[in-house]
Amino acid sequence: MNGQDHEVFRLGDVELQSGEVLRDARLAYKTYGSLNAARDNVVVIPTFYTGTHVRNESFFGAGRAVDPARHFIVSVNLFGNGVSSSPSNTPPPQDGPRFPHSTLYDNVACQQRLLTEHLQVEHVALVYGWSMAACQSFQWAAQFPDMVEAILPFCGSARTSVHNIVFLEGVKAALTADATFADGDYRAPPERGLKAFARVYAGWAFSQTFYREALYRQQGFANAEELLVAWEADHLEWDANDLLAKLWSWQRGDISANSLYHRDFEAALRAIRARAIVLPCRTDLYFPPEDSEIEVAHIPNAELRIYESPWGHCVASPGNDPAFARYLDTCLEELLS
Repeated sequence: MNGQDHEVFRLGDVELQSGEVLRDARLAYKTYGSLNAARDNVVVIPTFYTGTHVRNESFFGAGRAVDPARHFIVSVNLFGNGVSSSPSNTPPPQDGPRFPHSTLYDNVACQQRLLTEHLQVEHVALVYGWSMAACQSFQWAAQFPDMVEAILPFCGSARTSVHNIVFLEGVKAALTADATFADGDYRAPPERGLKAFARVYAGWAFSQTFYREALYRQQGFANAEELLVAWEADHLEWDANDLLAKLWSWQRGDISANSLYHRDFEAALRAIRARAIVLPCRTDLYFPPEDSEIEVAHIPNAELRIYESPWGHCVASPGNDPAFARYLDTCLEELLS
């Protein structure tokens, strides 16, 4: 990313939940549209696991439910995604595997500072996003319940399940087993590990029905092997330590793991005042609707809407299921009306 593609909010030294201090922390973000006179048209979109503010642009646009012509959109990059402070762009002594561990609580605390200290925003109309961004949507609503009006987390959770943690352990093990990885101090990218990571991940990203019905053909692949090769190529573009830093944050996702709620998960859910539409995909293998049902049962103003699709977790990836984008906009319009 060049310096003109986004802006950077310098946070100074940030003390993290891990007890570590991230020196000269940098939060990369991009805004779209303008604040209205009432300063109440703010929409926050955090980034997902392998996403950046650029990929978030597929979730809004002219004529859509979230539109820069009507909303002030703040798209914020996660720590570890290669744009905000990350193992790959932080100088010694916090480079590579020495990069401090950050939680979603840490990320949202810094995002809130960006809004209040730098953008002079005190009220957020909506926080929404896919996957890890959905997790941050829940985090925003529990961490700052008086600031957030509505949330729409899709294909995500308020607490990372044990099954989800085990899935992530699998892809992590595939990556770190490459001898080139060298405990994170690699001199060249651990390509075998990155390719293995991608192949394992692809089995979880789509549903069994997706593969049974050969829906990868709709993506231009003649067979599953071609899809896997494409996933390998995509993951070779990522820094291994960046992937692991975000994975660490994901595995520890829990809106109650802080001094506000002391790991009382139900209390954290009950504290959410925002209107919420929680939107899982029926066939998502690591954010299943059953987890969403538990969450919605405790959030006072929440509604569960399960989207039926064989595309699994990747139903929200642009171009996979155009009907999902239309349904997402319908839900967003309801929350913003």
